[in-house]
Formats: sequence, C-alpha cells, structure tokens
Amino acid sequence: MRFLIFLLYFLPRVLSSPRSTLGNLDFPDPSVTFDPATSKWYAFATSGNTNNVQVASSPSFPSFTSADARWSLLSKLDLLPTPGDWVNDTLPLIWAPDIHYIEPSKTYVMYYSGLLSGSPFHCIGVAVSRTSILGPYQAHPTPFACPDPDGGAIDSSGFFDAETNKRYVVYKVDGSAKGKGGPCGNGDKPGFPTPFKLQEVDIADGFTPVGPATTILDRIPEIDGPLIEAPSLVKTKGGKYVLFYSSHCYNTLDYDVRYAVADDIKGPWVRKGELIGRKTQDYGFMAPGGASAVQGDGEGMVFHADCDAGRCMYETGWGLGEKGEVVLSDD
Repeated sequence: MRFLIFLLYFLPRVLSSPRSTLGNLDFPDPSVTFDPATSKWYAFATSGNTNNVQVASSPSFPSFTSADARWSLLSKLDLLPTPGDWVNDTLPLIWAPDIHYIEPSKTYVMYYSGLLSGSPFHCIGVAVSRTSILGPYQAHPTPFACPDPDGGAIDSSGFFDAETNKRYVVYKVDGSAKGKGGPCGNGDKPGFPTPFKLQEVDIADGFTPVGPATTILDRIPEIDGPLIEAPSLVKTKGGKYVLFYSSHCYNTLDYDVRYAVADDIKGPWVRKGELIGRKTQDYGFMAPGGASAVQGDGEGMVFHADCDAGRCMYETGWGLGEKGEVVLSDD
C-alpha cells in the first residue's frame, strides 16, 4: 500500500481538459505574466471588445489552483490607446501583446505587433510604463523589428534567463503574410519562410537590441503546413529551454500547440511534436493554439481555441514527465 501511495504521489496528474477562464469572450493570442507590485497575475490579448489591448487579472495562476480565484476582464481599460507613430492610425490591428516587468529600470515593457502604416504587413513595437502594469504606456515612435520586405513580424514574446542574466525577445517573421494562396495565404507551394527570430535585448531596459537576431526555428511544410507562429520561450528548473509554438493556419482544424527543446537558447532545437491538437489530444477544442507559458516546472499556460465569441482563453498547468516530455497537469 505504501508503495502504491508513493507511485501515485510522483505520477503527473493529467487534466481531463484545460479550463475555461473568461467564459464565452473573444480573447485571442493571450499572454500571461505575474506583477510583483500587486501580487496578481495578468493576461493580455489581441485587440477586441473595443480595446487595442485587452487585459484580465487573477489572484492566482492557473486560477483553478485556488478555490477563491477567478479571471476578471478589465473591460474599461485599453492598455495601448495610442500605438507607435509607425502604426496605421485608422486600422492599427494590435496583435498578441506581451508585458514584462524589467527589474533594473523598474518599468513595464509591452511588446506588440501593429499594422505598419502604408503597408499590408505588421511590425513589432514597444511601449513602456513607468508606473503600473496597467499603464499608462508610452509607445516608441519607431518599430522594434520590421522586416517589411519579408512579410513583417508578429507574435513577439519576452524571456528573461535568470541563470545567464540575459533578456530576449522571440518573434515570428511573418512570411505567410506575403504568400500566394492556400491556408493563411501561404499554403500553396513553395510558400515563404516563417522563421522564429531570437533577439537579445539590453538587460536594463528590455528593448534595446544587443547584436543581430538569430533564427532558431522555421517551418517544415510537410509537418507545419503554411506556417509556424506564436513562439513562447521558457526554461525549466533543470535548465532545459522549452519553446512552445503553433503550426498550420489558425482558422483550420489542424491548428495546434507544439513544442521544441534545447540545451542552449540558440539551439539546436529538437522538435518534440504536438502537445494539444487533433493529431494527439485536442481535449474537445477546435483549433487550439497561440499558447503562452510561465517558465519553471509545474507552472501555467494559457492558449486560445475557437468558441462562439471568436477565440476564447483557456488555462492549464504544465510540467515535465519522467522522460522529460511536457505534460499538462493540475499542479
């Protein structure tokens, strides 16, 4: 009996399904972060519900780890009412915001993508708040990354490596935006590359580039379809880097959450396959993707999936199995 209890204690507890957060509310491309000033968790999402940047808060994350916790939409707050001067002022289309607290400067930095003025493509911008995670944010007048000839850039996500004391931004070069047709405009052969770029940034401000960006992963058409997107970089307590991302087109049933691992942040990255999706386990979701994870083991992850309102946010815990694989869990 003691042996059985011992086994049950150490086996990962796998969820029957990740949990809903805000109900039937359109909250796509979510990211999540902890605010040390308020001791709350905040989630941010692509423009919708009349705001350029949506925001929700919870006293714990994943919220199901506390009986009294729940996510609340801060519907009257638009965290980026005035994007950078480079953004189309009539149709800004702010996507996939991600916010991080920068300890050396005591500031909050928002990475976001917006529609480039005079172009059909998005680029990545930066905005800074010196007072609160809820703003006000002052947008920089020029883009952070803007490979306009290659289709622009989207899906920026920040990462701090406490072990090396370095900070990075990972993002997608949006080659699929200049494709010739097919799913997400890039399914017809040969299609354009959609690489993930890793850009080191100044540890003090969180946005000044340090050296050139490095390509760490690109699509394999036979596996990923027209694109890979939504990179989210974390590091486990054991020192392994984990890169969550999505493949295929967001408006098809093949959209999913995948992951890759590496011992060095610049690679080589080893693909580990699908984590959430119809080829493995979709938990009843349609087109799950756009995941954002909190680093460490047994921490949380948010992602979106199709719902009546559009794309709703869901949450789950995650950790490492006995073979080092990522598993979803209650912890």
